[in-house]
Amino acid sequence: MITVEEIDDRTFKVTVKGRTTTTHIVAVDASYHEKLTGGRVSAEKLVQKSFEFLLERESNTSILRTFDLPVIGRYFPDYEHAIREMLT
Repeated sequence: MITVEEIDDRTFKVTVKGRTTTTHIVAVDASYHEKLTGGRVSAEKLVQKSFEFLLERESNTSILRTFDLPVIGRYFPDYEHAIREMLT
């Protein structure tokens, strides 16, 4: 289960409950949010879907505890394409 809480307009606290519960702080720059979503979905939903993407590829305990959303693309080059597909 993934819970996303807005800390401020660009920072989110994500809690992932699994065998082990983890907490992550994720920053989403407005321009990156616009690039990925065209403003069609909230930053909160983008973060939620991004964690779904990550959890399909690794365990929650392997996900960085604090990161900027574009970092995902460094580890998974297909991220931007896949997240756009997930959001349509």
